[in-house]
Amino acid sequence: MIVPMKPSHVPQIAALEKLCFSDPWSEASVAAECENPLSLWLVAERDGKVAGYIGSQSVPPEADVLNLAVAPDCRRQGLGRKLLCTLTELLHSRGIEALSLEVRPTNQAALALYSDLGFVQVGRRPKYYVNPTEDALILRKEL
Repeated sequence: MIVPMKPSHVPQIAALEKLCFSDPWSEASVAAECENPLSLWLVAERDGKVAGYIGSQSVPPEADVLNLAVAPDCRRQGLGRKLLCTLTELLHSRGIEALSLEVRPTNQAALALYSDLGFVQVGRRPKYYVNPTEDALILRKEL
């Protein structure tokens, strides 16, 4: 089930951040998103646990995906796709016309998903990522 993020989800999301990313958001940073009126974060719950999440910030008519993560034992089951599609539908219903995100060029699984869902590369941010240092591809989708 996909639900809006609540403060009770924050510790599990922060744990997934550490598991999935080399430069994770802190628990305090994730918690702050619960109070940010520009933010929309969704959580995929399975058996009462956070199996994945997606976070965004909007400045209408555009929004940015901040993070998308799925627990390793829940991957390859369409959960990332479901999270991104649900977020896209909700943002579109709120008047958002375009969605952007950054992704590592070496993240082939994410690139395949984004391409399949209609995102196209519109730019590149040199040395955007750390641990390891890597450029970011900027992808965008018109809604």
